[in-house]
Amino acid sequence: MPEQAAASEDGAADKRLHLVPDEVVEVGRMEAVRRYDILDTPPDGAFDRVAALAARLFDVPVATVTIVDEDRIWFKAAHGLDGVSEIGRDPGLCGSAVLRDDALVIPDTLLDDVACGNPLVTGPLGVRFYAAAPITTADGHKLGTVNVLDTKPRSITAEQTATLTDLAAIVLDEMELRLSALRTVRQEQRVAEAERAAREQAERDKAAIASFASTLQRTLLPPTLPTVPGLELACHYHTASAHQVGGDFYDVFPLSAGKWGLFLGDVCGKGAEAATITSLARYTLRASAQHTDDPVAVLEALNSALLADVLAGSRFCTAFFATLTPDAAGGFVVELATGGHPPAYHLSPAPPEAGSATHTRVEAVHPKGGMLIGAFPGARFASTTLHLAPGQALLLYTDGLTEAHTGNGTMLGDEGLTAFLTARPASCGAAQLIQDTVALLEALPEGASDDVALLALSVPTPDQAAAATGAASTAYTAAAPAGEEH
Repeated sequence: MPEQAAASEDGAADKRLHLVPDEVVEVGRMEAVRRYDILDTPPDGAFDRVAALAARLFDVPVATVTIVDEDRIWFKAAHGLDGVSEIGRDPGLCGSAVLRDDALVIPDTLLDDVACGNPLVTGPLGVRFYAAAPITTADGHKLGTVNVLDTKPRSITAEQTATLTDLAAIVLDEMELRLSALRTVRQEQRVAEAERAAREQAERDKAAIASFASTLQRTLLPPTLPTVPGLELACHYHTASAHQVGGDFYDVFPLSAGKWGLFLGDVCGKGAEAATITSLARYTLRASAQHTDDPVAVLEALNSALLADVLAGSRFCTAFFATLTPDAAGGFVVELATGGHPPAYHLSPAPPEAGSATHTRVEAVHPKGGMLIGAFPGARFASTTLHLAPGQALLLYTDGLTEAHTGNGTMLGDEGLTAFLTARPASCGAAQLIQDTVALLEALPEGASDDVALLALSVPTPDQAAAATGAASTAYTAAAPAGEEH
């Protein structure tokens, strides 16, 4: 009988010698190992407890939880095996165990042709007993083993073998929990990364839109104002949003016979469609002014153009159009037509009252009857003529100025603007008038919530003209927020 037992053990060892990894199976097994992403991870209490529990249940000095890599056996947990984190796969105890579907038990390693050459057997530890159960996934891949080792030969019962298999199943359960947690974390990381990328893209898009809007806005406004002999000009443009093109516009340009044309207007709405209407309005006003001296006729041409343009839709605008004719007696004759626009303001020095300094007289210039432009066929527009004498100024603006809110929550309105202009110094020049008006906007608690276009013109007095090196023309920022100048 002993001879038969020895022959049986020799046959089992000989059978294991022929258990070599099938290449296809090994590829799938390694994919499973990589899937669990456990190789070379830090110590984990759950796996350490399994190794310690195995050592107590089997009353052995050494118990391990291993993962079999391509060319090594890596110890995820090791009880009683200090200073060893991995060993070579061949010749290997665990390397043989992962090729089996059931537990591997070697009562005496010195009698096993495969085990006898293992470093744990031949080395200082002198392992004589080895038992291992494979850690098997649901799809049949063996990731590694749960092992118990002793320094003296021994045998275990079938019940103990089943217990070792259960411990291997517990290890797999822990690995599945760990994998599930990893997948959750990775998904959260992917979501966070996607959100971060989306935020960054949104910021890039926001910057691109702002750049596009600013560039487009500048194409709709004159880069600077022309030099008009005997006249001081100043302008300012405030955009309520850096990401939307506003519909406010203005321009000053030469006409025939020494005359000049100017306009200031406000298209309903914002964005690309408003920009289209703005471009059409500027082109039409400039072109029409070359064919007629009548400001009303120029607005009528714009009304017809807006009504005929299918892209304009229901868009309309308000505007002033004026011609400036130099007066031989000094100053300019201003013929001004309006189409539904807020009043302009004519500023002139008023005679000083008894005991008071000279103050500014402010008169609203608002021809009666001017209708919205582009809203109705046959709309009627009104005009008036005034003389802009030396020491006087004219302020044109869009309604974003009077609709700005003051500290008490009410709008500045026509009354507030009139009071502000009345407090300006006598003979206030165009540049100073624009600077003061911009300062007024910036001083308001909420500033301007809508776009604001300002255009001022003034005729210097003889003293002012003598002090100046030439006619002044000051252009403020055309598309940036208020307060920035160029």
